[in-house]
Amino acid sequence: MPYITMEYGQLTTEQKENLISRLTETASEATGIPPEFFMITIKELPDTNMGFGGKTVEKTKREYQKNKK
Repeated sequence: MPYITMEYGQLTTEQKENLISRLTETASEATGIPPEFFMITIKELPDTNMGFGGKTVEKTKREYQKNKK
């Protein structure tokens, strides 16, 4: 049984449903394995628990929004 896991920030229920559907569909098409055999999990991580470039994702998003104006 293929298992796909995604680590991401917070998502709405609608976004999760869309992501699960599209990941399953794409993986099934790419491998020829029927969609009902795929298991998808989404691990939500708060933006304060992730970082890159020495900054939290929360801070990076804030700076991006500020500079975007």
